[in-house]
Amino acid sequence: MIAMTESFIVPTRGKGTYEITSDVEEILVRSGIRTGIVTIFIQHTSASLVIYENADPTARADLHRFFEELVPEDHPGLIHIAEGPDDSTSHLRMALTRTSESIPVASGGLQLGVWQGIYLFEHRSVPHRRTVVVSLIGV
Repeated sequence: MIAMTESFIVPTRGKGTYEITSDVEEILVRSGIRTGIVTIFIQHTSASLVIYENADPTARADLHRFFEELVPEDHPGLIHIAEGPDDSTSHLRMALTRTSESIPVASGGLQLGVWQGIYLFEHRSVPHRRTVVVSLIGV
């Protein structure tokens, strides 16, 4: 049985989705695990993780637009704006998505669907450096 944890930094350029599938796959290959599970976790409250369509970028454009409409920065009822107008909205968007994902591993590979990718979903307007932690367990 192998168990290991690694982390990596994702520099973002502001709001949007950033594919991290290959980063997770590299860690999986280094681990030598052929069968098991990988858990990906983001250590932030204003960014999240999503497994999403990876073939057509317009699908992600729709996701971005939907979240802008769902949680607009100019919402009149928001009071947590200590770090700017996207402060509260970034936390709300994170709460509506996920901070971790678990993916089965078989034959040494992530068992994602054909059109699935792993994305860091940045909810802040300005660039950040986000830490993603990957834990693997298996044989």
